[in-house]
Amino acid sequence: MIDHMGIGASDFAASRRFYDAALAPLGYVPLMEVTAEETGGYHGIGYGKDGKPAFWLGNDGPRGTGIHVAFSASCRAAVDAFYKAALASGGRDHGAPGLRPHYHANYYAAFALDPDGINVEAVCHAAE
Repeated sequence: MIDHMGIGASDFAASRRFYDAALAPLGYVPLMEVTAEETGGYHGIGYGKDGKPAFWLGNDGPRGTGIHVAFSASCRAAVDAFYKAALASGGRDHGAPGLRPHYHANYYAAFALDPDGINVEAVCHAAE
């Protein structure tokens, strides 16, 4: 349903460090960058895999902390690695890795707040 989404950052460099580190264990990497010179002001990084950027980080300021973004993880170890990298790169704890059986029996997730307070999640739906 959703082709891509974007968020803005108040400190683009700090947020880029956070997302570069936190998304790497999930296999999401910067795939495309557009500069302010190219666009007339907007600087953005498109993260994704398989050649398609689906999550964009921009320099156009935070759009609100009511945003929640959940990234798919291939396994529980990737969720754990996401959480560790997120906290090590400026994120704040918003829910340690673990099962959330109130969603479903195999819902394994971790949550971190990015530098602007956006709730970022990594989730694995596999049984193990």
